[in-house]
Amino acid sequence: MREGHRIIDADRHVLEPIGLWREYLEPEFRAGAPYVECPDSGTDSLPALPSLMLDGRPVQNRYSARAKLENMRALHLRSDSTAAGWRPELQLSAMDRTGVDQGLLFPTITTFLLAVEELAPERAAAFARAYNTWLRDYCRLAPDRLLGVGVISLREPSEAVRELERVARLGWKVIAVLPNPLQRRTLGHPCYEPVWTACEKHSLAVAIHASTHTRLPTAGADRFETRFAQHACSHPMEQMMAFLALLEGGVFERHPSLRVAFLEAGCGWVPYWLWRLDEVLGSCSDEVSDNIRMKPSAYFRRQCFVSVEPEEPSLADVVRYLGPDNLLFGSDFPHPDHALDSIDKTLALRTQLPGDFTRKLLWENPSRFFGQQGT
Repeated sequence: MREGHRIIDADRHVLEPIGLWREYLEPEFRAGAPYVECPDSGTDSLPALPSLMLDGRPVQNRYSARAKLENMRALHLRSDSTAAGWRPELQLSAMDRTGVDQGLLFPTITTFLLAVEELAPERAAAFARAYNTWLRDYCRLAPDRLLGVGVISLREPSEAVRELERVARLGWKVIAVLPNPLQRRTLGHPCYEPVWTACEKHSLAVAIHASTHTRLPTAGADRFETRFAQHACSHPMEQMMAFLALLEGGVFERHPSLRVAFLEAGCGWVPYWLWRLDEVLGSCSDEVSDNIRMKPSAYFRRQCFVSVEPEEPSLADVVRYLGPDNLLFGSDFPHPDHALDSIDKTLALRTQLPGDFTRKLLWENPSRFFGQQGT
């Protein structure tokens, strides 16, 4: 508890040790485990930098040496935070220092692995199983505080359903998926209907979490070279299109109790995008009338959540437009762009926004999102 507030961090991360794959992958998949490769020497301006590799190719896409060095320097400056990513006792210590009661734990390396588009379905599913088993062991130190977020591979929907059912048996309440299209299928593709049905059946919330430099089609990656430009585009634009894909595909209409969160892209995009979709639907409704029977903004208010950045200049406008009940706090700890004072800035919003906003943002809303009882 911090300053009288219980706090759920709805977007924390682990940093998976590379050795987990050889330890947790089933024997038939271990020979194809990811590995780290470092060139023998660097250049006059850049040192030799390690790369995460799979099958002889870098796992991350369009990731320049300069951008990689900048990220590595940021991690080095936060060595305590970095260690907390792969050691649960340090994750808990970091939570204690900042007053976080519970944290939803998302992957790092695994996100990139599951985004290697050409992976065979059975191999991608094995990566997901290995990660979930490792995370189960990571969270055992304090399962009431370290809240695992399961991952699934969407390449084969029936296998995805089997794994999300295992996630539910582990007692976890959330699964994470990327917003990007996979094998030319968006999240609204009919083949995923069994996945959303199973999520609704098991009351598993869906966290849509974008990433930059994946080997999936990503907004901005087809036209920009720098991490600056790609990172600026990838998160908010992919989240906007993910909401649209679920909307247009009728997922929200058919699954009214499915809870979906859009993370790590801020919330400023939400009012414009919902207004835009409401307006466009007014003149283009016939072809989607079976799948969209309410205003897009009504579906969002009914069953969607979005994480906020406390520095966003339009945050007060978002609260006025959307209300306080669909917003979440997420720190992105311990990633390089994690703001060390994010909780301080979030608590300071008490002086700027309605009295119950902070309580809802930090505890009540995330509790509703992942179905925590006794809130």
